[in-house]
Amino acid sequence: MSYAIQQWRLIMAADIFDRLKQDHDKHRDLIAQICETSGDSEERRSLFEAYKVDANAHAAAEEETLYATIMTMTDTRQDAQHSVKEHADLGMLFVELDEIEMSSSAWLTKFNTLAHDYVHHIDEEEEEKFPKAREVIDKAKAVELRDEFNARKPEEIERVEAETDVPEIKKAIEEEAE
Repeated sequence: MSYAIQQWRLIMAADIFDRLKQDHDKHRDLIAQICETSGDSEERRSLFEAYKVDANAHAAAEEETLYATIMTMTDTRQDAQHSVKEHADLGMLFVELDEIEMSSSAWLTKFNTLAHDYVHHIDEEEEEKFPKAREVIDKAKAVELRDEFNARKPEEIERVEAETDVPEIKKAIEEEAE
């Protein structure tokens, strides 16, 4: 798909929920493509890097827009906190995968855990969290959050590519292991 068509689709998302679902579908596709690869191939490396960068940037931009909004509302606070915690757990799995030889069975096992947990997370968001959030966020705010997400995500992509948060995540992994 051309860059212009991709940009048009982002703008055409009706609101934050549709926009997030677009990313979720992209991530499901990347997971499926990674599962079709084997060993330490250039294709696997490229697909995994694209998935890691986009999923982590998505999570950060989602937290800063949708979850920051619903965190302030009593009825949805627990949902937001739960999702943010899952984002942190998934971020740890990405960092751990970067430390494992991609051709090893350990990498594949850890990737399968990540893929399972990620798909569970986005299914839960789409089936439970988003419908509940739609009840407390009006249409105009949902459109505003879509625009904020679209503006924020490229900045988060830069942060992920620069590995800005990796030292902090590695420290959290070490503390969890103790």
